[in-house]
Amino acid sequence: AEFLHRSIVPTMHYQRSLPRLPVPKLEDTITRYLNAQKPLLNDDQFRKTEELAHAFEKGIGRELHEQLVAQDNQNKHTSYITGPWFDMYLKAREPVVLNFNAFMSFNPDPKPEYNDQLTRATNMTVSAVRFMKTFRAGYLEPEVFHLNPEKSDTELFKKIIRFVPSSVSWFGAYMVNAYPLDMSQYFRLFNSTRIPKPEKDELYTDEKAKHLLVLRNGNFYVFDVIDRDGNMVKPSEIQAHLKYILSDNSPSPAFPLGYLSSENRDTWASLRKNLLDNGNAEALQKVDSAVFCLSLDDFPIKDFVHLSHTMLHGDGANRWYDKSFNLIIAKDGTAGINFEHSWGDGVAVLRFQNEVFKDSTKSPAISPQSQPASVDSSKAVQKLDFKLNDALKAGITKAKEKFDATVESLSVNMIQFQEGGKDLLKQKKVSPDAVAQLAFQMAFLRQYNQTVATYESCSTAAFKHGRTETIRPASVHTKKCSEAFVKELSKHSTEELQKLIVECSKYHGRLTKEAAMGQGFDRHLFGLRYLALSKGLALPDFYQDQAYARLNHNIISTSTLVSPAVQLGGFGPVVSDGFGLGYQVHDNWIGCNVSSYPTRNGTEFLQCIHKSLEDIFNVLKGKKIGS
Repeated sequence: AEFLHRSIVPTMHYQRSLPRLPVPKLEDTITRYLNAQKPLLNDDQFRKTEELAHAFEKGIGRELHEQLVAQDNQNKHTSYITGPWFDMYLKAREPVVLNFNAFMSFNPDPKPEYNDQLTRATNMTVSAVRFMKTFRAGYLEPEVFHLNPEKSDTELFKKIIRFVPSSVSWFGAYMVNAYPLDMSQYFRLFNSTRIPKPEKDELYTDEKAKHLLVLRNGNFYVFDVIDRDGNMVKPSEIQAHLKYILSDNSPSPAFPLGYLSSENRDTWASLRKNLLDNGNAEALQKVDSAVFCLSLDDFPIKDFVHLSHTMLHGDGANRWYDKSFNLIIAKDGTAGINFEHSWGDGVAVLRFQNEVFKDSTKSPAISPQSQPASVDSSKAVQKLDFKLNDALKAGITKAKEKFDATVESLSVNMIQFQEGGKDLLKQKKVSPDAVAQLAFQMAFLRQYNQTVATYESCSTAAFKHGRTETIRPASVHTKKCSEAFVKELSKHSTEELQKLIVECSKYHGRLTKEAAMGQGFDRHLFGLRYLALSKGLALPDFYQDQAYARLNHNIISTSTLVSPAVQLGGFGPVVSDGFGLGYQVHDNWIGCNVSSYPTRNGTEFLQCIHKSLEDIFNVLKGKKIGS
């Protein structure tokens, strides 16, 4: 009952021998960078950017690259992007909510009666604690990407590989076309929080803490989920404590502390210092060190748009956005995760979600008929009390005003394209992801008559301490194809349009493969820029080019995932005039979830995406389309 499973291959068996994230060749990076700039610039602008890029490649860029390679060779225990990437997140002063935190919502429990709020909260909490214990005991199956699962995802292979020393185990997996992934982020899932500090925040983890943090109605509660011997508290006791919290009639606080975690980081840092000086150190320590944060909302979910708003930001009072994740469970049992992004990426969170969903639905700890243990929850559950002076009350009021105004200006819209998905696209031998990205380019061209900087996140977890790399989906190929569909339809036959789609698919496939192999250009250029600034050098002209700034002002920011546990995922726009676009290509349908601020019209953008997908699918089916 304590563990999800007991893997015969230890969790961290491959970690030591993972390959290192390569530093790409500078000339490759410059070529890739110019390829990404081409569709965004006119000829004169491109010529200027090309000159700056080649000057950088021959001059200061070359020196910085050599220094980066030398530095990387001295730090073989990690990757060249780790330090700069942590700094990028932790030095950012914008609020984490809407700017960095993302959400993924769970599918409902297939057994309807198990979606009762208390039942689901208990089962998911128990499964989350099981995950934590399984991981810490080294029993969690290592995360492996299997290209040939018949050979590598077998008991026989596992029995053999566990005896291969961990210094070379990765090569054993590689021999059978299996790619173990980095798991260095997983420990930060639990007992962790991001602490606001002036100029640069800190990540804090206290694995000794045994309690869960529960938020309801803006009130903070804690109770132990691990006992003195390190065993999990009985599910029936966890159920009793959660029932006690759900039936507590305390009014919501006049000054809900949760809003502070939605503030500008410097503002929050000085308010936190005030909180500590005002006698709240012990209560804050309980919040920071808690196993995780369980947020229980007092309302049911109306529809997918309401679901997105609830999981992405909620009301501000019933969340602690700094925790590595909030597990949110609404009144009707709808569940989701909102996670802080500095400590880790979607890969770790998704594995956690998949395991928790599977365990809580297939081996639930309690049933709707289970009786809570007869324990005195009023003794076991502690309600945290915060002492607030006038400055703190004013700080919370101001944080609430800012939060409400920002959330008020955020629109979330979504569509489900029901006329086809992965199955048909694979049958037509085109990449499903490439088609989705092409539809976004086509849609933006139709709506705004331009091609803009676009970002697609790609995991580099195949490498030690890999994080992400950027795929740049806007290319000369997508531009040409989009213009053919949107502006010159009558000039092209269906066969010609099919060829253009195939070209886009091939090129996107190449970009995706390069990014996953650590051969993108974004992180490399970011690392070189970071190095120049850390050495106190003047920022090279290359980085002062307006085209460089424009390419990094990602108007269309996209991310995708498909999993049996996840219903929907999303995030805020990364720039004020942008779209945050979460999408999923399923076997027979495609889902898109778009967030935007008032400068952009998300509803219209989605209509244009739908039209683009319709056109692409019809062309692939050999149908003639009208403009």
